[in-house]
Amino acid sequence: MTEHAAVVRGEPVPRHRVDALLQAVPARDRETHPESLARAERQRRRWATQVVVADELARRACVERGLEPPEEVSPSGVLAIAGTDVADLGSIVAATLAHSPAARLLLTELERQQEVPEAAVRDYYDRNRDRYLTADALRRGVDPFGRPAPEDFLPYEQAREGIARELTQAAGRRAFFDWFDQARASVVYAAGHEHPGDPSHPDHEHRH
Repeated sequence: MTEHAAVVRGEPVPRHRVDALLQAVPARDRETHPESLARAERQRRRWATQVVVADELARRACVERGLEPPEEVSPSGVLAIAGTDVADLGSIVAATLAHSPAARLLLTELERQQEVPEAAVRDYYDRNRDRYLTADALRRGVDPFGRPAPEDFLPYEQAREGIARELTQAAGRRAFFDWFDQARASVVYAAGHEHPGDPSHPDHEHRH
């Protein structure tokens, strides 16, 4: 059996890093049928490989951007991930951010680089007025789509900072997803460590 789980830019990612993560993250609900259990465990290993590879890619991205690489990640520090989320791409990114200080640092840097135009902030406020009813208007049951009075809404000046922060975070997350998709395109996986949704293996599954 190969000693590496994947190869990133010509350098192997050792299997023991995947094994350590598998030990730290609880397995999904156990299946009673042996074949189902074996399939679930194979998929869990593929899922863990994605998280470990993402951490490795994030470390390299931090170095390339002149960011101080965080300390070696401890698998015991991984936040609990719901078993039903295993093998879902969203859960891979969520687990990566829980598992990898480098990924969190990279996400913070990508968010910092985003610039949200004032027009976009204003447009969001105008299109989502129901989110900015005052506490009094909410108590009175004002219908934001009926004929509310102007004073039933928080002024744009009060809502602007929160909207800009929310839009900046959303843009940063999109940038992180784009980075991850591009960075992992050249990764070569060892047999048994492919993406859980890769149709080239018989266990593949892809959920949204």
